[in-house]
Amino acid sequence: MLVAVAGTLSFVAMLDMNIATMALADISTDLDVSPAMAQWTVLGYQLAVVALLLPVGRWLDGGATGGAGLRSALVLAVCGFALCGLLAAAAPWMAWLAAARIAQGSFGALLFVLVPVLVMRSVPPELRGRAMSVPATLGPLGAVTGPAIGGVLLDTFGWRAVLLVKLPVCLAVLLVAVRVMPKGGRPAAPGRQPLTDAALVGSAVAALLLALTLAPTVPAWLLLVVAALPPMLWWLRRPAARPVLDVLRASDASGAYGAVCALATAFAAMYYVVALRLQSDSGLSATATGLTVLSFPLAMGLMGPVGGRVADRYGPRPAAIVGAATTALGLTLLALIGGDDWTRGDVAWRLALAGAGMGLYGGPTQTLVMTAAPPGAVGVAGSLVQLSRGLGFALGPALAAAVWGLAGPAHGARDALVVSAAAGWLGVLLLATRRTTVRGGPTGSPAAAPTVSGAEQ
Repeated sequence: MLVAVAGTLSFVAMLDMNIATMALADISTDLDVSPAMAQWTVLGYQLAVVALLLPVGRWLDGGATGGAGLRSALVLAVCGFALCGLLAAAAPWMAWLAAARIAQGSFGALLFVLVPVLVMRSVPPELRGRAMSVPATLGPLGAVTGPAIGGVLLDTFGWRAVLLVKLPVCLAVLLVAVRVMPKGGRPAAPGRQPLTDAALVGSAVAALLLALTLAPTVPAWLLLVVAALPPMLWWLRRPAARPVLDVLRASDASGAYGAVCALATAFAAMYYVVALRLQSDSGLSATATGLTVLSFPLAMGLMGPVGGRVADRYGPRPAAIVGAATTALGLTLLALIGGDDWTRGDVAWRLALAGAGMGLYGGPTQTLVMTAAPPGAVGVAGSLVQLSRGLGFALGPALAAAVWGLAGPAHGARDALVVSAAAGWLGVLLLATRRTTVRGGPTGSPAAAPTVSGAEQ
């Protein structure tokens, strides 16, 4: 039951990251703001999620989810997420809406980190591959289906309904969690240090997101990336960075975090290019485009459980590599379609191949990093995975738009898809690269346990 709860929360949190994209034009008109300002409906949520993932993971590992405290943390996250959704839907002006979405992203970060922790604590080790495949598949499915669901709600009920769609799901999850999970104490207050860490990480991420968002129109905005370096370097010198660095150093699964970012970048860039290319150049309607792109999440959903079973039988690393390679192959074949040959059938089967690979890859990769995490650091490991995925989802469309704009209308879509495929193959390489670790540490030391990867267990 808790695995189903984790999968549902992953779907809702990722759905909310992208669903508001379809409503930006209506928000801009209704609240009388510029399109750039309306974009903070999406950016505010993404900024809070990415900025708070690491501090939240460290806070949870510090005792907030010890024993029955997991229930209190989950109730806090779901209630806060739903309440902020209500406030966002009721926003009379843009500042209210942006503030509500930033606050909702804060609770979304807590949901993201809780998802793998819930799975880890609800199933035995031999079933973790199958269990992890549930949220690892449903999360990206939420990201893919968000714009489609948002478009239907927008046409039928208006933009405020787009921000309310997850409330019934939150209520159902809350009722199940309260009934199934044991009662216990409240999570500890975060204190001043996590808030300072969040401010440093948040300012760095804000500079990066602004640079990627504004660079396609004015390339000089890329200089904002430089502004992200000082707060990030400052954060790396603080004590809060040590558990994160320890997780990356202590296991031979460290390359998987880069692979998650690379595959998310590839997926997001591909989705951006295909949707735009089918509508603008091929002349398909939004409905026809949505039905064509639907082949990706359908294949992904079908193959997600298979990936979990393969991971449990052969180990998570081989399963993750096969899945990532299948995705990269599908993206490569998509990039090789000629400029005048973009038929729905040719695009759909290539997307299905890439989606099948994503389904095979998601659960095993999540299992790999979570089982390789040092004892007492599963929250940090989970937050690192979500941070890597979030950065990839933010980087992909901006990178594709920049490449498309620089290459021009004749070859822009093809070149952007080549970049997407290259990011996919980079993910395969990172998964296949295995760092050699020293196993001769003292018995029972934290450095000894994490050196055994999921494939060796």
